[in-house]
Amino acid sequence: MNIDTNVLSNVNAGSANGLSASQSDELRESFMTLLITQLQNQDPLNPMDNAEMTSQLAQINTVSGIEQLNDTLNGITQQMDAAQALQAAGLIDKAVLVPGNNVMVSIDPTNGSYATPFGIELAKPAEKVEVTITNRSGEVVYTKDLGAVAAGVESFSWGGLTNEGNAVAEGAYKVNFKATDADGKALETQALNYALVQGVSPGADNGNVRLDLGAIYGQVGLDQVKQIL
Repeated sequence: MNIDTNVLSNVNAGSANGLSASQSDELRESFMTLLITQLQNQDPLNPMDNAEMTSQLAQINTVSGIEQLNDTLNGITQQMDAAQALQAAGLIDKAVLVPGNNVMVSIDPTNGSYATPFGIELAKPAEKVEVTITNRSGEVVYTKDLGAVAAGVESFSWGGLTNEGNAVAEGAYKVNFKATDADGKALETQALNYALVQGVSPGADNGNVRLDLGAIYGQVGLDQVKQIL
C-alpha cells in the first residue's frame, strides 16, 4: 500500500522553517488522521506491512526529536556566546598580537625610542627567518637574521634603531618576514602586529564577539588573537 507522505513532508519543512510547536502539532495530527484513514480503507490484497508502518511512525518521532535537538543546540549556543563574551571582556586593556605588519615607533625624551612588539606565525618550522623593517617610503631601515623559528607564534621586539644604531623617526613602519625550511624552500609566513584591546562589541546577528582595537586597527574577531602579551 502506498502512503501519502505530503503531510509529513510539511511537518519536516515546518520544523526546518521554524513553525511554532502548536503548528507542528497540528501537522502531525493531520498526518496521523490521514494514516489511520488510509489504514481503514486499504486494499486487503495490498495492505501496508509492518516495516512500512514502523517507518512512518519513526518519521513522526524523528520530527519531534529534531525539534528537541534544535532547542538543545540553541541553548548550548547561547551558553557558548556568553562564555565567549566573558572571555573577550577579560582582554580589555590587554596587549595582543593580531594579523598585520605594522610597527609603531615613539620617542621619549628620557627613555629614547620605543617600538611596539611584532610577531610571526608559521605553519611549519623554519630553518631560517629574516625580518625586514621599512619606513613609509619603503626604504629598509633594519634587517636581522632571526635564525631557526619553531612552528606556531613567536613574538619579537625592536629597539627602533637602524642597523647602524641610529634612532629612526617617530611613526609607522612595516615588518616583513622571509622564511625557508631546511631544504631552502620558501615557507608561508603571517606577520603579526601589536594592538591594545580597548573594548568588546557583540557580533552582527548574534555572531562572534568583536574586539575593538582602536581607530588604527578597527575591530577583529576573538579568533584573530594569536598571542596575549
